[in-house]
Amino acid sequence: MRKTALMIQKLFSYLIPIKIYQKKSAISKSIEVTWANGELVLDSENTNYSYGSLQRILKIGLKNIGFEKITAMDSVLVLGVAGGSVIKTLVDEIKFKGKITGVEIDAEIIEIANNYFKLNEIQNLDIHIDDAFEFVLKTKDKYNLIIIDIFQDTTMPNFLFEKFFIHRICHLLKSNGFVLFNTMCLNEKDNLRNEHYVTEFYKNQFKIKTIPRIEMHNELIVIEKLN
Repeated sequence: MRKTALMIQKLFSYLIPIKIYQKKSAISKSIEVTWANGELVLDSENTNYSYGSLQRILKIGLKNIGFEKITAMDSVLVLGVAGGSVIKTLVDEIKFKGKITGVEIDAEIIEIANNYFKLNEIQNLDIHIDDAFEFVLKTKDKYNLIIIDIFQDTTMPNFLFEKFFIHRICHLLKSNGFVLFNTMCLNEKDNLRNEHYVTEFYKNQFKIKTIPRIEMHNELIVIEKLN
């Protein structure tokens, strides 16, 4: 009976989105799980948090780095897990077998990710309920790929663009490693913020590429460490 109901919801979601779960979070405000176009997605009040458009956006960035390169890596750090769509892309599509460390500040989102998206069934994933800034400050590990995807609804924390955090991310990156940074540009101020961000990296040590206007407002920044 439950499977039949799920199938009906999935089919009707091609016509209209069908909300199946909603919860208020102290950190993320409103969190919703919705059937949309035949797939489950995780949304905040004003934007997609996981799966749906966000999964497509980050997949573009991963393709830009190269699936074969990622498969050969040992370790990936994901700052901002939410429902775990980029982790599912790494495991299910890219077939990444190395260690994935996920950092998410909101424990309630991880509970939803486990219940609806089976994140807890991924064997090579280690989840830390922690503030990304604090985790980056104290971790002693280094990573081949660091994915930064941190939002509170449509807002990005200021610390992501501060010099200290940028330098710390560079320190945690292994030689020939990559940073994939998902940003949102809603106005000219955000555009200028991103332009300034890329100037913080030494050109002789890093190769930087921006992929603008994905799904209208997202801009990906891909950073490669050259040595």
